[in-house]
Amino acid sequence: MPKTRKTQNIKVVMQKTLIPDELRYQLLKKLHANPDISQRELSRQVGLSLGKTNYCLKALIEAGWVKAGNFARSSNKLNYAYVLTPKGVSEKAAVTLRFLQKKQAQYEQLESEIALLKQEAAVQKQQKKSVHTAS
Repeated sequence: MPKTRKTQNIKVVMQKTLIPDELRYQLLKKLHANPDISQRELSRQVGLSLGKTNYCLKALIEAGWVKAGNFARSSNKLNYAYVLTPKGVSEKAAVTLRFLQKKQAQYEQLESEIALLKQEAAVQKQQKKSVHTAS
């Protein structure tokens, strides 16, 4: 299947923004759960500056994963609702799977490291006992 210009542009947008999977996962998850969230609140929840949050949202919109629509909440202020598009829902599922696989690999690595540390501690404990009984 040949790549369309739009498909190439989406890949370029995400490569240029370099939004890591973990951050992309957090953003898509938060937006899916609460489309009416403000950028300020989203930035607080994901631990980013407001500017970086705005940058990430623009990249997600440019990629076609999020659609921003505005509506009046009060007579003085216009806010946005951030809705995941069908492509965004698919990307959320894919990034969730990648994120889960990464966390599982990290967990398995930690389990191995813990097992090795326990073995090392047991050897050191045994050596310490040997030194004390030899004295």
